[in-house]
Amino acid sequence: MNYSAIVEIPAAELRRLIGTRQLSPVELLEACIARIEATNPLVNAITATCFDRAREEARLAESAVMRGASLGLLHGLPFAVKDLEDTAGVLSTMGTPSLRDNVPAHDVELVRRLRDAGAILVGKTNVPEMGAGANTRNPVWGATGNPFNPNLNAGGSSGGSAAALALDMLPICTGSDTGGSLRIPAACCGVVGFRPSPGLVPNARKLLGWSPISVAGPMGRTVAEACLQLAATAGHFAGDPLSYPADAVSFLNPRALDLSELRVGWTEDFGICDVDPAIRRTMRDRVSKMRGMVAECEEVSVSLGDVHRCFDVLRAEAFVAGTCAAYERDPDSLGPNPRTNYEMGMRMSLLESAWAHSEQTKIIKTFQGLFDRYDIILSPTTPVSPFPWTQLYADVIDGKPQENYYRWLALTYLITLTTHPAISLPCGVDEYEMPFGLQVVGGFRDDLRLLSTAHALECEFERHPSLTRPRPTISSTRRAVPALDSIVTAPPADRYRHVPNGAAGSSAVV
Repeated sequence: MNYSAIVEIPAAELRRLIGTRQLSPVELLEACIARIEATNPLVNAITATCFDRAREEARLAESAVMRGASLGLLHGLPFAVKDLEDTAGVLSTMGTPSLRDNVPAHDVELVRRLRDAGAILVGKTNVPEMGAGANTRNPVWGATGNPFNPNLNAGGSSGGSAAALALDMLPICTGSDTGGSLRIPAACCGVVGFRPSPGLVPNARKLLGWSPISVAGPMGRTVAEACLQLAATAGHFAGDPLSYPADAVSFLNPRALDLSELRVGWTEDFGICDVDPAIRRTMRDRVSKMRGMVAECEEVSVSLGDVHRCFDVLRAEAFVAGTCAAYERDPDSLGPNPRTNYEMGMRMSLLESAWAHSEQTKIIKTFQGLFDRYDIILSPTTPVSPFPWTQLYADVIDGKPQENYYRWLALTYLITLTTHPAISLPCGVDEYEMPFGLQVVGGFRDDLRLLSTAHALECEFERHPSLTRPRPTISSTRRAVPALDSIVTAPPADRYRHVPNGAAGSSAVV
């Protein structure tokens, strides 16, 4: 089997082949490394790497298979971690210069669970600085380009993971989501991004443990791949007070769902989000094609209150907690997006905070009322097609200036406030021939049913050429102009240079 064929095999099938001794973990890892080395220079999705350590772990994984040892759910599958999460012995920068040389001694819980399931860490994926924004670019590693056109952005903040998956660099990549950071890059790159209910996947990194705004969650080339990662990571963890016990194995095989019984509500903008006319037309086209698949498909109208101001306050609270120490030490050490968030939060009062939490409770109750009538709610994931990565954010939509750098994320952060699970599902291309993501929102804490629905929709979309998941054409992809690393303030160290890591018996690779 050649390397190009190996990396395109679905993750669950790769795991089956490893378990039946038809594919060696060593061979799979080398195929992934070859694909990374061939395609990463085009999009800059993978940052720090640990290839030597991964090769040793792959040999150990192969030995376990050959001696008939018990194998984990992800045994032998290579994976990469979003560079907001700590990884033992591997550079973890969050894309900010003050952490350029940070090599943690321990894995965060999400990474520990993946490695305990047998997955092999290969490296980190690129992010906006400190995860602030939905254009993956930072002064440490530069920008991540879109796999379909590297001159355009890959979304964010899980942009590196989405681009790596789209180009089949790895079968597993992690993500996280505050205002859309799993869903938006998935939509931009033509993959799947699942924002689970808060607490389903422990998020030990967040400093405000009781806040439901930020979650960890899976990405995948397909719904099944996202489910595989979810099954390995879901469940209770004392480090996240919102986490709860879950039947994680149930996510491996979501029950069959009959689309002909599905009641669908849809909207272009929830009545309060700015959306480009071309995206509106694409959404209406997708809805028209779906009408014959489901029992009901109706446009919805709902009044959710001041979602924009509510998200402003709750987001700012989280960023004040996360960036306070760095800002007080040196405000200039923060890039424009994290600094804007911090300073916005410092101007807010306790009265505003109390109002925002109260307003979010009202939003949750109002939104839940839609599910008395519908099984799922559909909308576009993003209000615009991918724009040049050199443009920090979408500052104008349909002729309307956006008041801050994240207002263009309203379609997704609105759903964040409801705490409902949501998934971005690839659904053909838009009028600019770029991937179009369909945001599918499920009922309150009804993650398994949402995933079952998304899987059924995905299978149906595969039967329609205009709805199926698009794939980038690697052979015709050209390097971005200007270069994707042109915003780096000082060149990062050679990604393959070993440096001390402070952890016994291993090495960090930059």
